[in-house]
Amino acid sequence: MNTCDICDKNFTQKSYLVVHMRVHTGEKPFSCDQCEKTFTTISNLTVHKRIHKGEKPFSCDQCEKKFSDSSDLTKHKRIHTGEKPYSCDQCEKTFSQISNLTAHKRIHNSEKPFSCDQCEKTFSQISNLTVHKRIHTGEKIFSCDQCEKAFKHDSHLTEHKRRHIFLVSCDQCKKTFSRKSDLTRHKRIHTGEKPYSCDQCEKRFRQNSDLTTHKRTHTGEKPFACDQCEKYFYKSSDLNVHKRIHTGEKPYSCKLCNKHYTSSSNLSGHKKSPGHLEKMKTFNNTVPTSVSISLIKCEEVYIKEEIKEEEIFEEDPLSIQMRADNIDPLSIDM
Repeated sequence: MNTCDICDKNFTQKSYLVVHMRVHTGEKPFSCDQCEKTFTTISNLTVHKRIHKGEKPFSCDQCEKKFSDSSDLTKHKRIHTGEKPYSCDQCEKTFSQISNLTAHKRIHNSEKPFSCDQCEKTFSQISNLTVHKRIHTGEKIFSCDQCEKAFKHDSHLTEHKRRHIFLVSCDQCKKTFSRKSDLTRHKRIHTGEKPYSCDQCEKRFRQNSDLTTHKRTHTGEKPFACDQCEKYFYKSSDLNVHKRIHTGEKPYSCKLCNKHYTSSSNLSGHKKSPGHLEKMKTFNNTVPTSVSISLIKCEEVYIKEEIKEEEIFEEDPLSIQMRADNIDPLSIDM
């Protein structure tokens, strides 16, 4: 038996003990040649490298999601099974991942152990700090191997890559999709089909996920919690938009006005504003026609891509905040 002389843990093989000792020593001998990250094992480095390549060899047999690590697939499958094996000992909440439980517990004790060395912001999760730091550095580590676009998040890169591969198209409007399931959902816009109905009211929905979210309005369930404050949300997309209040991230920008926004809906609203339209009019009157048309087309494509990248983030943070607080927008004097 191979025993650790620091914590008395036992291992069947000496090689396992050697790797374990790095937990105590902090040694990370394996480094990525594309960024500055280091790892305790070569297997962790191998998984990390897939992020740079966009490689995701592990796929879910119940949906089309793919993952770079088999352990991430195991965690993902709990979404389908509903399994939440980790429970909080201070409240009744349960979690599918132990890391989520650890982060959740920090809400109870207000612990935010991860701080930015360039500003005074603190975070309860190191992953949120990592994303936040990219605001200061402007770093976009996830790059497309088919064009020159780069992204701050690997999920944005994955979504972007689908635009290079158009597999199926709608026979009514010629819109193209990289996934057949997306086309199926899209066709319901033309047919008006809403196959998913609420058993507590008469509302019907095109997608099962929309029905699931709607049902929470009856139960009052808000399963998505912000780890920076005590706000809870009906939808994970609402939580993602809300988090930008804490990180200061504004990923959507107007090329003409150089303004930045937290959500695609805010960007779209800006582009319909009198100020932006006046700038477009002035530009069109001062630039040769061919150049002006080229820019307008660029702007249209840009808007389409931005909205596509965040299709699920349809609302601005204020609207989401109001819904989280159960405030009726019609009750507010404008």
